[in-house]
Amino acid sequence: MHQLPNECPKQYLKDGVVIDNQWQLLGADIDSLPAGDILVPVAYWQANHQQLTEHSGKVGVWVDGHEQVEEFAGSIATVPVIAINFPKFVDGRGFSLARLLRERYGYIGEIRAMGDIIRDQLFLMQRCGFNAFQFASEIDLAAASKSLNDFSDSYQVAVDQPEPLFKRLR
Repeated sequence: MHQLPNECPKQYLKDGVVIDNQWQLLGADIDSLPAGDILVPVAYWQANHQQLTEHSGKVGVWVDGHEQVEEFAGSIATVPVIAINFPKFVDGRGFSLARLLRERYGYIGEIRAMGDIIRDQLFLMQRCGFNAFQFASEIDLAAASKSLNDFSDSYQVAVDQPEPLFKRLR
C-alpha cells in the first residue's frame, strides 16, 4: 500500500539545476483528477491507464521502494517522470529500483528521488540513475546540487559509468 510522501515542494533539483515544481502529488484515494501535471501511485496508473491517457496535463507515477519493478516496468515505460519514494533515508531499495529501470528496462525519462533523502546520498543516487531530487524538508537546493560533483571519478560500474576504472586506465 502506498504511503503518500510529503506534499510536493515548490522547487526541486533536476539535472543539477534548481527548477520550479509543476507536479501535483496524488495519493491512492483519488476521487477526481486535478488539472495540470500529476504524479499518481503506480497501482492507480495500472488500474486507470486509459482514463489517464486522456488527462489534460502530463501524468507521471510514483512508487515505493518495496514494489517489484517487474510488475509495472512495461506499463510505465513512456511516462515522463517516475518518482521513487524514500519513506526513510536508510531505506536503500529505491537505489535498486532506479538501476533496474535504467539498466534492465531502458527507461530514459526523469527518475526522481523524493521523500526522506539527504544531501549525502545525491552522488550515489545519481550513479544509480536518478536525475532529479525532491527533498521532504527545506534545504538549500543550490548548495545540495554541489553534492552531485563530490567525487571526480568512481572505481565501480554504475548507470553513469559502465566501465570500471581499471579498464578506463588502459
